[in-house]
Formats: sequence, C-alpha cells, structure tokens
Amino acid sequence: MSTPNFRTLDLNLLRVFDEVMAEGSLTRAARNLSLTQPAVSNALRRLRETLGDELVQRSGQGMAPTPRARAIWPAVREALAQLQSSLIPNEFVPAEANTSFVLAMSDASAAELIPVLTETLEKQAPRVTLRVVPLTTRDPRSMLDEEACDLAVGYFPSMLADLTARTQSGEPQPFFHQRLYTGEYVCVMRKDHPLAQGPLTIDAFCAARHMLVSFSGRPFGFIDEALATLGRERFVVLTVNQFFTAARVVANANLLTVLPLHFLKVTGFADQLVFRPLPFEVSPVLVDAVWHRRSQQRSSHVWLREVVQRAANSAFQQTPSA
Repeated sequence: MSTPNFRTLDLNLLRVFDEVMAEGSLTRAARNLSLTQPAVSNALRRLRETLGDELVQRSGQGMAPTPRARAIWPAVREALAQLQSSLIPNEFVPAEANTSFVLAMSDASAAELIPVLTETLEKQAPRVTLRVVPLTTRDPRSMLDEEACDLAVGYFPSMLADLTARTQSGEPQPFFHQRLYTGEYVCVMRKDHPLAQGPLTIDAFCAARHMLVSFSGRPFGFIDEALATLGRERFVVLTVNQFFTAARVVANANLLTVLPLHFLKVTGFADQLVFRPLPFEVSPVLVDAVWHRRSQQRSSHVWLREVVQRAANSAFQQTPSA
C-alpha cells in the first residue's frame, strides 16, 4: 500500500469524514453539510482510496467505523476545530448579534438561570432572544439531534453514563456536555406536617404519603429506585410534572416530596416549607448542559455556553439551611 500524499489531499474530504463519524449516518451527515447523500458517498470513496482503508462499514441498520477510522478521527476533529477557530475567530459579536437560542430545561432550572441570563442579554446582547421549552425527558439526545433545542440543561445520569461507556468503547458520539453545578435532593414538607419536627427516619419516610415530580409522567422515579435497592417502597398518591407545582401543593397538604435543595429559595414561599435530609443515600444532583457536536465550534454557541455557566455560578452560590 502506497503512502498517502498529504500535498494532494482534498481537506473537504476530512470534513465529510468527521461528520460521518460523528453522526454514524450518511443521511444525517449529508444534511448537516448541505450535501446530497451521493456526494457524501463519493467523498468517502475518494478518502478510502487515498488512505487505503474502508473507514466505515455497514453494521445492521447503521454504520460502524474501522479501527483505522477510530484511530485517526480524534486528530482530524481537533485539527478541523483549530482551523475553523483560527479562520473565524470573531464571527459572533454579542452586542451586534440578532439571533435566537432555544433552551430545554425544567421549571426549577429556569427559575434559577433565566433571571441572570435575562440581565446578561440586556447588558451584553440586547437583540439576542431566548426561548425556553419544557424538558420532558432525562435523555435529551433526540431533542438535540432533531434541533428542537440548542442546549439542554438538566440531570441526565443515565445518558451521561451511556455516553461515557460508548466513548470508552471507541464509538463516536455526537454530543458534548459540561457540568454546571452540583446540588442535593432533600425531603420537603409543610411547616406543620407531623414529620416536620425532629430527624426523619426511613420508616417514617416510607409510611408517609408522597408526591412525585416526573417530567415524563412515569409514576416511578429515582427515589423509588433507591428505595427498591433497600427492599423498601413509598406510597405515591400524586404525580406532577413541575417542581413549582409540587412545592405549592406540598405547602398546603400532608404530603412529602423530594426537591432540589437549591430550588427552595426561588419558590416564593420557602417560609412555608421545611426540609430534611433524605434518610437513605441517593446520588447528588449533577446538572449538566448538553449540546450537539454540530454546535461545538460555533462562536455563538460557545458564547451561549459561557453565559449559561456564569449564570449557574451566580445562581447557585447560596442554598438555604435546614
């Protein structure tokens, strides 16, 4: 096999290769690149001939990269990103921009982040607009893939674990994420609830009547999963899909609910509520921003991620005390 001649290599072929690797689909890669699928296939054929490797092969309903493709992709992706950053370093100017971003998040995250983001927009980007849509899933990959939102903010433990496992196995992933903040879940009740005084035991917790917050409406959440590992269960009498609704209801009923601790201070009626540490171990609230790789190098999206991170840093500096 002859050595590839880099001097005659068409760099556009590497752009096509990068997109196919990220998407795992010729159709989606063609869409992202504004090319026809035959054009993408032809570009891959030319790159195969240059490198002397098949690069991708049919696998079931999708495509699987060869070991050579997996080996060279990180270097190709990094080189393309650096080239784009060097050639278009200042394309997004916040003070002059006239664009819109769509954010998917829960009402609790919106209550914390949006006031700070609104102030940032007014000062830095007065013509930029935001649209917040409900986060109805713990796995926003389909929303991002279908461009239903630019950035998803939430608690995505299973999705992130899956992304990590796929990445470690060498499978390309078209999603990026960054940690915004870490919090904790607590048991919340009204001030005159029978369990509001003294420590909360697991027996008392399980014997009480509960309200569950479920974005999807599924009447079984991560708290129930944690209890199941202990051979315990709780009685959920009401399921709602918003944290604000849960806080308002529990302030006026003999129900327990589990909410993010940082959320209590923005309910507007935190003085009517008390919280207790959960009487069993649960994972902390790890809230991440997740986006599609097609947005990774866009200077407008880089700016968006930066202001969201700053808003999170500002909003989550203080939490209430029990």
